[in-house]
Amino acid sequence: MNKTVANAGEALRDLADGMTVMSGGFGLCGNPENLIRAILRKGTRDLTIISNNCGIDDKGLGVLLAAGQVRKMISSYVGENKTFERLFLDGSLEVELCPQGTLAERIRAAGAGIPAFYTPTGYGTPVAEGKEVRDFDGKKCVLVSALRADFALVKAWRGDRWGNLVYRKTARNFNPMMAAAGRITIAEVEELVEPGVLEGDQIHTPGIYVQRIFQGTGYEKPIEKRTVRKAGPTGSPAGHEVR
Repeated sequence: MNKTVANAGEALRDLADGMTVMSGGFGLCGNPENLIRAILRKGTRDLTIISNNCGIDDKGLGVLLAAGQVRKMISSYVGENKTFERLFLDGSLEVELCPQGTLAERIRAAGAGIPAFYTPTGYGTPVAEGKEVRDFDGKKCVLVSALRADFALVKAWRGDRWGNLVYRKTARNFNPMMAAAGRITIAEVEELVEPGVLEGDQIHTPGIYVQRIFQGTGYEKPIEKRTVRKAGPTGSPAGHEVR
Protein backbone atom coordinates (compact mmCIF):
# COMPACT_ATOMS: atom_id res chain seq x y z
CA MET A 1 0.00 0.00 0.00
CA ASN A 2 1.41 3.37 -1.01
CA LYS A 3 1.19 5.63 2.06
CA THR A 4 2.93 8.69 0.65
CA VAL A 5 1.45 12.16 0.85
CA ALA A 6 2.76 15.29 -0.84
CA ASN A 7 3.91 17.25 2.20
CA ALA A 8 3.48 17.94 5.91
CA GLY A 9 0.41 20.10 5.40
CA GLU A 10 -1.45 17.32 3.63
CA ALA A 11 -0.31 14.79 6.22
CA LEU A 12 -1.86 16.93 8.99
CA ARG A 13 -5.08 17.69 7.13
CA ASP A 14 -7.29 16.26 9.92
CA LEU A 15 -5.39 17.57 12.94
CA ALA A 16 -7.90 19.53 15.01
CA ASP A 17 -7.93 21.76 18.08
CA GLY A 18 -7.70 19.93 21.39
CA MET A 19 -5.97 16.80 20.09
CA THR A 20 -3.04 14.95 21.65
CA VAL A 21 0.16 14.82 19.64
CA MET A 22 3.36 12.84 20.22
CA SER A 23 6.49 14.35 18.76
CA GLY A 24 9.72 12.39 18.44
CA GLY A 25 13.12 13.77 19.24
CA PHE A 26 15.52 14.26 22.13
CA GLY A 27 16.40 17.89 22.63
CA LEU A 28 16.51 19.10 19.05
CA CYS A 29 17.89 15.81 17.68
CA GLY A 30 15.50 13.80 15.52
CA ASN A 31 12.70 16.37 15.58
CA PRO A 32 10.01 16.18 12.86
CA GLU A 33 10.90 19.68 11.71
CA ASN A 34 8.55 19.85 8.71
CA LEU A 35 5.56 18.64 10.72
CA ILE A 36 6.21 21.11 13.55
CA ARG A 37 6.36 23.98 11.06
CA ALA A 38 3.14 22.74 9.44
CA ILE A 39 1.32 22.79 12.79
CA LEU A 40 2.56 26.34 13.32
CA ARG A 41 1.19 27.39 9.91
CA LYS A 42 -2.08 25.55 10.47
CA GLY A 43 -2.62 27.35 13.76
CA THR A 44 -4.13 24.36 15.58
CA ARG A 45 -4.62 25.21 19.25
CA ASP A 46 -5.21 23.70 22.70
CA LEU A 47 -2.88 20.83 21.90
CA THR A 48 -1.57 18.31 24.41
CA ILE A 49 1.95 17.43 23.34
CA ILE A 50 3.84 14.37 24.53
CA SER A 51 7.56 14.76 24.00
CA ASN A 52 10.74 14.27 25.97
CA ASN A 53 11.14 18.05 26.03
CA CYS A 54 9.78 21.16 24.33
CA GLY A 55 12.73 22.35 22.29
CA ILE A 56 14.10 25.81 22.95
CA ASP A 57 12.48 29.21 22.57
CA ASP A 58 12.79 29.50 18.81
CA LYS A 59 13.48 25.93 17.71
CA GLY A 60 11.63 22.63 17.74
CA LEU A 61 8.37 22.49 19.64
CA GLY A 62 9.25 25.79 21.29
CA VAL A 63 7.77 27.66 18.32
CA LEU A 64 4.35 26.16 19.09
CA LEU A 65 4.61 27.26 22.72
CA ALA A 66 5.51 30.77 21.66
CA ALA A 67 2.50 30.87 19.33
CA GLY A 68 0.12 29.88 22.13
CA GLN A 69 -0.90 26.61 20.48
CA VAL A 70 -0.04 24.26 23.37
CA ARG A 71 -2.37 23.72 26.32
CA LYS A 72 -0.51 20.89 28.06
CA MET A 73 2.94 19.29 27.94
CA ILE A 74 3.72 15.75 29.09
CA SER A 75 7.51 15.74 29.26
CA SER A 76 10.61 14.65 31.10
CA TYR A 77 13.03 17.55 30.66
CA VAL A 78 12.03 21.17 30.14
CA GLY A 79 15.01 23.15 31.39
CA GLU A 80 16.15 25.01 28.26
CA ASN A 81 13.03 26.91 27.30
CA LYS A 82 12.36 30.32 28.86
CA THR A 83 8.94 30.56 27.22
CA PHE A 84 8.01 27.24 28.84
CA GLU A 85 9.05 28.60 32.25
CA ARG A 86 7.07 31.80 31.83
CA LEU A 87 3.89 30.07 30.63
CA PHE A 88 4.05 27.50 33.42
CA LEU A 89 4.60 30.07 36.15
CA ASP A 90 1.76 32.30 34.99
CA GLY A 91 -0.63 29.35 34.74
CA SER A 92 -1.01 29.41 30.97
CA LEU A 93 0.52 25.97 30.45
CA GLU A 94 -0.43 22.71 32.14
CA VAL A 95 2.58 20.47 32.72
CA GLU A 96 2.84 16.78 33.61
CA LEU A 97 6.45 15.94 34.40
CA CYS A 98 7.39 12.28 34.11
CA PRO A 99 10.71 10.52 34.78
CA GLN A 100 12.40 9.88 31.45
CA GLY A 101 12.50 6.09 31.66
CA THR A 102 8.89 5.99 32.80
CA LEU A 103 7.87 8.30 29.98
CA ALA A 104 9.54 6.01 27.44
CA GLU A 105 7.89 2.93 28.93
CA ARG A 106 4.44 4.59 29.05
CA ILE A 107 4.73 5.23 25.32
CA ARG A 108 6.13 1.77 24.58
CA ALA A 109 3.35 0.16 26.64
CA ALA A 110 0.67 1.88 24.58
CA GLY A 111 2.19 0.53 21.38
CA ALA A 112 2.26 -2.96 22.90
CA GLY A 113 -1.37 -2.82 24.02
CA ILE A 114 -0.53 -2.63 27.74
CA PRO A 115 -2.89 -0.19 29.49
CA ALA A 116 -0.78 0.35 32.63
CA PHE A 117 2.21 -1.01 34.55
CA TYR A 118 3.94 -0.78 37.93
CA THR A 119 7.30 0.92 38.43
CA PRO A 120 9.36 1.73 41.55
CA THR A 121 10.48 5.01 39.97
CA GLY A 122 8.82 7.98 41.62
CA TYR A 123 7.56 6.23 44.74
CA GLY A 124 7.57 8.62 47.69
CA THR A 125 7.70 11.70 45.46
CA PRO A 126 4.99 14.02 44.09
CA VAL A 127 5.00 11.87 40.92
CA ALA A 128 3.22 9.13 42.90
CA GLU A 129 0.54 11.33 44.44
CA GLY A 130 -2.96 10.01 43.78
CA LYS A 131 -1.68 6.81 42.15
CA GLU A 132 -2.14 3.22 43.26
CA VAL A 133 0.88 1.70 45.06
CA ARG A 134 1.64 -2.01 45.49
CA ASP A 135 4.41 -3.97 47.14
CA PHE A 136 6.42 -6.36 44.95
CA ASP A 137 9.05 -8.39 46.81
CA GLY A 138 9.38 -5.66 49.41
CA LYS A 139 9.64 -2.83 46.90
CA LYS A 140 6.92 -0.21 46.60
CA CYS A 141 5.78 0.36 43.03
CA VAL A 142 3.51 2.97 41.49
CA LEU A 143 0.85 2.20 38.89
CA VAL A 144 1.20 4.43 35.84
CA SER A 145 -0.94 4.50 32.71
CA ALA A 146 0.19 4.08 29.11
CA LEU A 147 0.28 7.09 26.81
CA ARG A 148 -1.46 7.17 23.45
CA ALA A 149 -1.95 10.04 21.04
CA ASP A 150 -4.28 11.05 18.24
CA PHE A 151 -1.18 11.71 16.11
CA ALA A 152 2.39 10.47 16.46
CA LEU A 153 4.85 12.60 14.48
CA VAL A 154 8.20 10.93 13.83
CA LYS A 155 11.35 11.75 11.92
CA ALA A 156 13.38 9.04 10.16
CA TRP A 157 16.46 9.02 7.99
CA ARG A 158 15.09 6.75 5.28
CA GLY A 159 11.66 5.31 4.59
CA ASP A 160 9.81 3.56 1.80
CA ARG A 161 6.37 4.12 0.35
CA TRP A 162 4.94 1.35 2.52
CA GLY A 163 6.01 3.21 5.68
CA ASN A 164 9.02 1.12 6.73
CA LEU A 165 11.50 3.36 8.54
CA VAL A 166 15.20 3.50 9.37
CA TYR A 167 16.49 6.02 11.91
CA ARG A 168 20.04 7.37 11.97
CA LYS A 169 22.15 7.13 15.12
CA THR A 170 20.86 9.15 18.11
CA ALA A 171 17.95 10.51 16.06
CA ARG A 172 16.38 7.13 16.79
CA ASN A 173 15.63 8.21 20.42
CA PHE A 174 11.85 8.36 21.13
CA ASN A 175 10.79 8.01 17.50
CA PRO A 176 10.33 4.19 17.23
CA MET A 177 8.20 3.82 20.33
CA MET A 178 6.06 6.82 19.43
CA ALA A 179 5.48 5.41 15.95
CA ALA A 180 3.71 2.46 17.56
CA ALA A 181 1.63 4.54 19.99
CA GLY A 182 -0.24 6.91 17.68
CA ARG A 183 -3.70 6.29 16.32
CA ILE A 184 -2.38 8.00 13.19
CA THR A 185 1.38 7.94 12.74
CA ILE A 186 2.98 10.34 10.28
CA ALA A 187 6.61 9.89 9.30
CA GLU A 188 8.74 12.49 7.61
CA VAL A 189 11.95 11.15 6.10
CA GLU A 190 15.08 12.62 4.61
CA GLU A 191 15.11 10.02 1.85
CA LEU A 192 12.02 8.33 0.42
CA VAL A 193 12.74 5.11 -1.46
CA GLU A 194 10.81 2.38 -3.22
CA PRO A 195 9.74 -0.79 -1.36
CA GLY A 196 12.48 -3.37 -1.39
CA VAL A 197 15.36 -0.89 -1.22
CA LEU A 198 15.63 -1.03 2.58
CA GLU A 199 17.19 -4.18 3.96
CA GLY A 200 14.66 -6.00 6.09
CA ASP A 201 17.10 -6.58 8.97
CA GLN A 202 17.85 -2.83 9.12
CA ILE A 203 14.24 -1.62 9.46
CA HIS A 204 13.55 -0.10 12.89
CA THR A 205 9.84 0.68 12.48
CA PRO A 206 7.76 -1.69 10.31
CA GLY A 207 5.32 -0.01 7.96
CA ILE A 208 2.33 -1.53 9.78
CA TYR A 209 2.66 1.26 12.35
CA VAL A 210 2.78 4.13 9.84
CA GLN A 211 -0.30 5.58 8.11
CA ARG A 212 1.30 8.50 6.21
CA ILE A 213 4.80 9.26 5.00
CA PHE A 214 6.46 12.06 3.03
CA GLN A 215 9.91 13.32 2.17
CA GLY A 216 10.83 16.36 4.21
CA THR A 217 12.78 19.38 3.02
CA GLY A 218 14.89 22.20 4.43
CA TYR A 219 16.25 20.42 7.49
CA GLU A 220 18.24 22.65 9.84
CA LYS A 221 19.18 19.94 12.38
CA PRO A 222 20.03 22.50 15.07
CA ILE A 223 21.76 21.73 18.36
CA GLU A 224 20.97 23.17 21.78
CA LYS A 225 24.49 24.32 22.71
CA ARG A 226 27.83 24.80 21.06
CA THR A 227 30.91 25.14 23.22
CA VAL A 228 34.27 26.00 21.69
CA ARG A 229 37.51 26.12 23.67
CA LYS A 230 41.20 26.26 22.91
CA ALA A 231 43.21 23.03 22.90
CA GLY A 232 44.76 22.20 26.26
CA PRO A 233 48.42 21.45 26.92
CA THR A 234 47.86 17.76 26.23
CA GLY A 235 46.46 18.48 22.80
CA SER A 236 42.83 17.91 23.78
CA PRO A 237 40.18 18.66 21.13
CA ALA A 238 39.65 22.28 20.21
CA GLY A 239 35.96 22.12 20.81
CA HIS A 240 32.95 19.94 21.35
CA GLU A 241 29.28 20.01 20.63
CA VAL A 242 26.54 18.90 22.99
CA ARG A 243 23.70 17.37 20.99
